Amino acid sequence: MNAEEILKTYFGYDSFRKGQKELIDSVLSGRDVLAVMPTGAGKSLCYQVPALLLSGITLVISPLISLMQDQVKALNEAGIHAAFINSSLTETQISKALALALRGTYKIIYVAPERLESAEFLRFAMHGQISMVTVDEAHCISQWGQDFRPSYVKIVDFIERLPERPVVSAFTATATKTVQTDILCVLKLADPKVVVTGFDRENLYYRVEHLPGRQKDNFVMDYIERHPEESGIIYCATRKNVDALQTALFKRGVPVTAYHAGMDSTVRGKNQEDFIYDRAPVIVATNAFGMGIDKSNVRFVIHYNMPQSMENYYQEAGRAGRDGGQARCILLFSPQDMVINRFLLEKKEFAEGEENAEWLRERDYRRLRLMEDYCKTTSCLRNYILEYFGERPGTPCDNCGNCHQKFSEIDMTDDGKWVINCLAETKGRYGQSIVAGTLLGAKRARLREVGATDYKSYGALSHRKESDIRLLIDQMVAEGYIIRTDGEYSVLRMGDFTKLRDEDTRIMVRMAERNVSLAETKKNLAEKMGAKSRSTDSFTSAGFQLFERLKKLRLAIAREEAVPPYIVFSDKTLIDMCQRLPGNEQEMLAVSGVGRNKLDKYGQRFIGEIAEFLGSNPGILISEETGELV
Repeated sequence: MNAEEILKTYFGYDSFRKGQKELIDSVLSGRDVLAVMPTGAGKSLCYQVPALLLSGITLVISPLISLMQDQVKALNEAGIHAAFINSSLTETQISKALALALRGTYKIIYVAPERLESAEFLRFAMHGQISMVTVDEAHCISQWGQDFRPSYVKIVDFIERLPERPVVSAFTATATKTVQTDILCVLKLADPKVVVTGFDRENLYYRVEHLPGRQKDNFVMDYIERHPEESGIIYCATRKNVDALQTALFKRGVPVTAYHAGMDSTVRGKNQEDFIYDRAPVIVATNAFGMGIDKSNVRFVIHYNMPQSMENYYQEAGRAGRDGGQARCILLFSPQDMVINRFLLEKKEFAEGEENAEWLRERDYRRLRLMEDYCKTTSCLRNYILEYFGERPGTPCDNCGNCHQKFSEIDMTDDGKWVINCLAETKGRYGQSIVAGTLLGAKRARLREVGATDYKSYGALSHRKESDIRLLIDQMVAEGYIIRTDGEYSVLRMGDFTKLRDEDTRIMVRMAERNVSLAETKKNLAEKMGAKSRSTDSFTSAGFQLFERLKKLRLAIAREEAVPPYIVFSDKTLIDMCQRLPGNEQEMLAVSGVGRNKLDKYGQRFIGEIAEFLGSNPGILISEETGELV
């Protein structure tokens, strides 16, 4: 077999996606590779396909047990023998798996990085033929990455101890250029082929809502009530918020579960399974949940609180729409989120030494500030993300909340001069809250305490709303008139304001129009998203009925096989079935995601379900032009 035949036979796809063939060919030629590909772009295929063509064993180093288990289940379902080695197995089970691998039973073995140092695994590696070592979630090897794991550094020692150096391949979805360089250096990749396919996830719709605390609850309740059939993740910054929101949703009758590090490990495991198996399609969680979760039919990710970095947000939001279908990524922002995150960063412990810890903490505060800027920008949200990761996107995407919001530019030059005046009076000692409160003329004890009520600028902008003053300050920071320091206690200082003396220099602030009704925004959102890609939204009533029947059949099979439903077939595959209406095995093989092994195991049951549906609904018509239900 060649790579294309393996792709079709085992995975059910007719062609490779962007970057996949290039990476596979490089590995097969014996060349190291580094791939930076967004979640859902098919990174796994880039090492799984060549693993079946290489003569020996491929070791996949992965940081999470859940990721290994999901990947191995999916491979076995596709007819590929694979195994995992981690702490969930007994020593007897591990010994048996390694013995079978030496006899050629397994072509792919997933292993936790900590296991590489064990004597038994080293003996296996020394006597087995290791053709490739794949480092998944490769950003974990870099201190510049958001998930640095010291155990990943030991990978290099392991590779160097092998009798023959195998091909080394590294994969990640979240790596800035700095992190990419770090991965190349630390892993010592030899003449690597570097493929960066881009960070854009076109099927994801990004949106930021500015809401105070209680309104966040109302937003979440309303959203889930309007999307009762969808699976989604709601991320909270604290365990307290997770428990409170999960309880509130449960009382409203939502099939919801929860996940955070404060729960008993058995409870966490059960709750995670309930979500993966669709027994509870909605999960409320801290960021302890999700890395390695391969659930393909997540239709929304809501961040109840702002995450601590763009890397975290991109990774967590990216758990939506892994099947390529439309999905929404909504971030609910309030100024309190910054207070929570600063507190969490201050409590964060570093094990790398006091001096290095201080540098890492400053790095984290810079990331937090850039995350806040994302929440406050009035420009294209997608472009902000792409620019953060080093891309130059060009025109706005016309597929995010900001692109669909109506804005007006307001000349606030005179107001800006009052801000500069206030900063001169505060002498750069205070943060945005004090400065905004002073300009607003707020009646706060803290303002009296610092003497701000005696400033000339006190109350100078009392005709403005505090949100407008904060927006003005953000704009002035962006234009360099103000410097905002990093660190736990960020303060505002004067930057280069000399340009403001020029009569032609203006400070134009882009503000969202407040007279746009919520109903109009929702309508606009639905219309725009509907135009982007085909999903169940394009179905007729008959098409949706068939889709629901196929989902029920998939769930029944998943329970019989004790695997998550999406491992049987993804939503995208079921949607393709509803559009193609396969009536025999050859037609079923043409469905995206149906390989030979899954056809043999499940094909006839789905063909029969489709035939039964069409037979019991004789009034349903099939378009002669498209072959779809009408």
